Amino acid sequence: MDGEVLTDQETAVYDRQIRVWGVDAQRRLSKSRVLVIGMTGVVAELCKNIVLAGIGNLTLMDDSPVTAEASSANFLILAEESNHKGKSIAEVCRESLRDFNPMVHVSVEKGSVKDISANFLDNFDAVVLGRASVIVKKQVNEMCRKRPQRIAFYSVDCRGSCGEIFVDLQNHTYTQKKQEDAIASQIFFPSLEESVLVRWSSLPRKTTKLYFALRIIEEFEQAEGRQPGHVSSADLESVLILQKKLCEEQGLSESRIPDILLERILDAGTRQLPPVCAIIGGILGQEVIKAMSCKGDPIKNFFFFDVMDGKGIIEDISNQDKN
Repeated sequence: MDGEVLTDQETAVYDRQIRVWGVDAQRRLSKSRVLVIGMTGVVAELCKNIVLAGIGNLTLMDDSPVTAEASSANFLILAEESNHKGKSIAEVCRESLRDFNPMVHVSVEKGSVKDISANFLDNFDAVVLGRASVIVKKQVNEMCRKRPQRIAFYSVDCRGSCGEIFVDLQNHTYTQKKQEDAIASQIFFPSLEESVLVRWSSLPRKTTKLYFALRIIEEFEQAEGRQPGHVSSADLESVLILQKKLCEEQGLSESRIPDILLERILDAGTRQLPPVCAIIGGILGQEVIKAMSCKGDPIKNFFFFDVMDGKGIIEDISNQDKN
């Protein structure tokens, strides 16, 4: 990759970006290969952003049929298109993304996350996993970490009015700008498994309540055998019982996690709000671009957004003794 150069067409189209982050960063970005699994609304926003920025290759994996719910959250599924019959969400999204930037190679991989082999992941520099269970997220994250070459891993979800991004770049070397100088820096990331094992009582007092709320609901979905988002406000009583149990085990006061927040996430179910998807997808797009171009400080290692708070929050959930 390091020996390749941008074409004249790439240099002309990406001229403005090159002026911002330099030709080397754009070259790395233009040669990068990204796999996205699960074309949710927030993942659609991510794809748009990295395609416009000039990612080299983007592979979409989602065999789900187009539904009214999917169309309401995913702007790549054009409402005026009536020829969706027999096509998967990934195939429909591919056609839309090709129109954004013809220079980016966008392809579709048949199958689901269960069909992914470790060797298959060697074809990519980054993997982005849309809405998935905590077990699946851990499994794919570990597969990425065990490959010979470093593969960046991201998971992302939007639940109604709030959402979460997880980032694992493993051992990441990048360039950051300090005053007028470009400084080579290195940062180490824990896996998702390592992160969620961090005891809640050891986290800073200011840690966002959304982190704990999402962990409780994930635990509930796993215990009940539910798919992510297949919950409702009718589950609140059971979730509050689990909240009490987990808080006691983790040494955290229940008052840190408002009941109304849990109810709001439960009530959202599988719904995704397009404005929230746009915000979270925009942040995730920036992170993938920074990681692939090796330019700029990455988020370590969670990002949260809640409409009710009106702001995004970065949390470093890791064992500080090891980082």
